[in-house]
Amino acid sequence: MKSALSVLVLLVFTACPFSIARAGDAVSTVEVGGSNSILIIPPKPVASVILLAGGNGDIGVGPDGSIERADNQLVRTRFDYAAKKFAVLVPDIGYDLSALVEYMEKIKKPVVVVATSRGTQRAAKGISEGTRPDKLVLTSGFLSNDSGAKSNVMTIVKDPALLPPMLIVHHRQDHCFVTKPEGVAPFMKWVGTKAKLIWLDGGEDGGDACETDSYHGFKGLDQKVVDVVSGFVK
Repeated sequence: MKSALSVLVLLVFTACPFSIARAGDAVSTVEVGGSNSILIIPPKPVASVILLAGGNGDIGVGPDGSIERADNQLVRTRFDYAAKKFAVLVPDIGYDLSALVEYMEKIKKPVVVVATSRGTQRAAKGISEGTRPDKLVLTSGFLSNDSGAKSNVMTIVKDPALLPPMLIVHHRQDHCFVTKPEGVAPFMKWVGTKAKLIWLDGGEDGGDACETDSYHGFKGLDQKVVDVVSGFVK
């Protein structure tokens, strides 16, 4: 019995090195839309969130519910969203966003896409191609040309009428050259009343300005991000 318990504890900590699965959460790997995804279903979920990692999106989803590269801000807090009673889907690279939304609609509506950094480009591409989540959250986003990248939500989507109700979460001291805070105001003007904006301050800043251990990655502010996103989802 002691040996079996030790193995179980090891599996839990391997699968979730940042936030921890709670008793009662069902954690599995599912194939959806051409990609393996981590699916977390808490008892009696009230909504569904799809968490789109930044970078190239390659997080190394294993067949046993584990994630090899879980340092991305949204990925490392996936169990915190489950603790808010949301069904959670975290896809690996190569996903079809429309298929992910349709899959989660069968589990629990509303379905909210939450994307960070380069994941905001992929969210925008999915929406431009017809994906229709109930809500959209963009954190540390590639929002406008003033963000620093020509490929951004405005240039990809083109028509703000295609966007659902939105929450924008950005760090005032984001030093990443493609998600500069200067890009927020033009985006908010473009989307009008469709989007709500939350600025965050503080936390920790170290290493690459575009990576997870920085203001861009909301280092030290994980719970704050989870709380503001969860409030919008509910």
